[in-house]
Amino acid sequence: MNEIDWIGSLGVFQILLAYTLNVTGKLDRGSIAYKLLNLFGASLACLASVLVNYVPFIVLEGVWAFVSLLSLVRKEKNQEEGKV
Repeated sequence: MNEIDWIGSLGVFQILLAYTLNVTGKLDRGSIAYKLLNLFGASLACLASVLVNYVPFIVLEGVWAFVSLLSLVRKEKNQEEGKV
């Protein structure tokens, strides 16, 4: 495997880890850990897709990372306002 494969594989692993931990009840989808795993995983997978110039997955993973980031920002805002 080359560097791009490693980057993409690590990203996909993080996304699948978040999903598996959520489905098995070990990690709540509202937790910061879940959101961070999705954000970093999707970002790495998006980066790998950019490096190989595969547009469908650039869009998929880019949107996934963006939505994860929005979710983190919203959670932080709600915590600051005491709405946890």
